[in-house]
Amino acid sequence: MAARRVLSDLAAIFPSDRLLTERAQLIPYESDALTAFRALPRAGVLPESQDEVIETVQLCYRASIPFVARGSGTSLSGGALPDEDGVVIALNRLNRIIRVDAEHRLAVVEAGVSNLAVSKAAAPYGLYYVPDPSSQSICTIGGNVAFNSGGAHCLKYGMTSNHVLGIKVVLPDGDIVEMGGESLEGVGPDLVGLFVGSEGLFGIALEITLRLLPVPESYRTVLAAYSSMKDAGDTVATVVASGLLPGAIEIMDNLTIQAVEQSFDAGYPTDAAALLIVELEGEANQVEKEFVELEKIINNSAAYSVRNARDDVERAQIWKGRKGAFGALGAITQAYIVQDGVVPRTQLGAVLSAIDELSVQYGLRVANVFHAGDGNLHPNVLYDGSQEGMLERAEQLAGEITKLCVRHGGVITGEHGVGMEKRDYMREMFAEVDLEMMQRLSREIDPRGIANVGKMFPGQGVPGV
Repeated sequence: MAARRVLSDLAAIFPSDRLLTERAQLIPYESDALTAFRALPRAGVLPESQDEVIETVQLCYRASIPFVARGSGTSLSGGALPDEDGVVIALNRLNRIIRVDAEHRLAVVEAGVSNLAVSKAAAPYGLYYVPDPSSQSICTIGGNVAFNSGGAHCLKYGMTSNHVLGIKVVLPDGDIVEMGGESLEGVGPDLVGLFVGSEGLFGIALEITLRLLPVPESYRTVLAAYSSMKDAGDTVATVVASGLLPGAIEIMDNLTIQAVEQSFDAGYPTDAAALLIVELEGEANQVEKEFVELEKIINNSAAYSVRNARDDVERAQIWKGRKGAFGALGAITQAYIVQDGVVPRTQLGAVLSAIDELSVQYGLRVANVFHAGDGNLHPNVLYDGSQEGMLERAEQLAGEITKLCVRHGGVITGEHGVGMEKRDYMREMFAEVDLEMMQRLSREIDPRGIANVGKMFPGQGVPGV
């Protein structure tokens, strides 16, 4: 009865072309980028204003109907999986860049603005938005905030949480709150820090104030090829130990290299066991000084081939391959699961070797492409989902990799979030008393348990498969 009433009430807010109730309309929303989990929602709405989002949340609260906010659906953890009895609130049409304040180096945007669009809007002022997930051309700022997204350049500049100054939020009960502001100087509890990375459990970000930085004056980008993953990892350790702080340090293994070359022709050496990308950025004089040191380190390492980008075109080509790696892997396998564990840099070699052993044990290929500078691994477990039992085998292997990271002093996620995928591994990191405290906080903010239900905490039901 309540569900039918909500649909009727939603029809009073949304015209028929923005209220989705038919199966064919809802199928695109039944999963995010982690397609192993699927659930068809009761309804979906396409708001075009913040007020429409607020009214939708208020309706759901009155009827105790679950809801989930969704951007572009690029979550790799099942973080945007809907509830079968709930409503999907798709935010892509909340795509206004409200203003760019060049003097104070900030931008105010709605949640559906794409990550890259912020930098494009800031470019005429010589500014840009730093966090750069691989999906930055389509992923939304609202999704970045929900999962505290990172990217290749988070080594030097930090995650999304380091670049969000303020947030306007509709809480699960429909109330509107504003956290933070436009200043770098916070006052009182860090509510912005609490909200960023909360994976939709605390409500929906409507409007976000972002910190902008000046576009670097100069870049130096190096591509080095190695005969072993260990040699590439050792070079990373040497670079970091030298005191250099590159904008990015990335590694790809041979399987990933092969996939990238098939899709993009990035000019990567296909015989390399590992490729290392190191990028320096900043003021020209400083970058050139640092590049002298970096060249010494690379030339004294076990690299058998070194390529320095001579101009922006070559730099873009190097990064095109890295940014497109996940998509390229999709062309060489029927399906894959992207893992997101973090380990201390000193443990990279041991963990990668252990992953190779697990790959042989489970009979599944694992492609590694990751942010080596901060130890954020992205092992991609490749499998054929059309074969019975292969999804379960792939999930078991992915789970073993997750536990492996924790055993080596790491954590279960770096930038993709917990979502559905890793909620049952929270106990690998946290004691029951810690998990209960987290859930108490969640219940205080969402007493009816309707905001993105089933995510993050272990022991909850699975909406669908």
